[in-house]
Amino acid sequence: MSEAPARTLMSDAWRSLRFRPDVIVAAVVLVFFLVMAAFPGLFTSTSPRRCVIGDSRLAPQGFGAEHPFGTDSFGCDLLAQLVHGARPSLLLAFVVVGIALVIGITLGVLAAYYLGWVDKLVTRVIEVLLVIPLLLAAMLLLSLFQGVDVGSGTLGTILLPALVLTMFAWMGYARYVRASVLEVKNHDFVTAARALGASDLRIMTRHLLPNAIGPVTALVPTSIAGVIGAEAVLSFLGIGVRPPAISWGLMISNGSEWVTGGHPHLLLYPLACLVVTVLALVVLGDALRDALDPRLAA
Repeated sequence: MSEAPARTLMSDAWRSLRFRPDVIVAAVVLVFFLVMAAFPGLFTSTSPRRCVIGDSRLAPQGFGAEHPFGTDSFGCDLLAQLVHGARPSLLLAFVVVGIALVIGITLGVLAAYYLGWVDKLVTRVIEVLLVIPLLLAAMLLLSLFQGVDVGSGTLGTILLPALVLTMFAWMGYARYVRASVLEVKNHDFVTAARALGASDLRIMTRHLLPNAIGPVTALVPTSIAGVIGAEAVLSFLGIGVRPPAISWGLMISNGSEWVTGGHPHLLLYPLACLVVTVLALVVLGDALRDALDPRLAA
């Protein structure tokens, strides 16, 4: 008889998630917007910067027409802007969460493994940053560097918001990893590895981190949702993603001026994309957290 494959926490989580209708719908929505961000040409052939002022604020015309979702106040095609605006919004979120994940995991493991002054330093930094309101700090820092030229490419337009948001995004990962490592660092397999002469780096990367990564994994989708929402707020205030780039946050900011002027679609379309994406990420995050929590496992 062949031996059954070993069950792991991640395999159990995948087994419990793959047949949940809410997870399937959320995953389809997220994949849709990711494909839109990566391959905008699949959804529209119109340039988002082709603007005819005489066609400004056209009402939605339906699919098959020249402007299916209408045009904005500058005469730019709204569908093209929605499609091309997905990339800066999602790219910013993935860059911020990716960098914050590396910083948080590294500092959390170091603090829990070495304790002493390392733990005190990391903990004090976290405590200081936690009392600073994110929105207030972001407004102050981005306002100070608003005149700095960082280029007009996609990465240049998101660089400053990414740096500021990353400063405040790593703390949750560090706290979760620190707590998880403290819980497992005195287990027998860690003691055995240390007795066999394993280096600190090997113990942290091969024994502690794999057993502490589960709670952090569940944070990633909701963190991405939080960054997308933060970018929209900062762009609405005029200090987020910079023009001439297009993002959903900038579209919401521009469209909000015309809601009472009889053109609510200028706000509703980008707002709907933002809300649906954030809700899909929140659903995935909650489901992943439940699946990775051993106390909730059946």
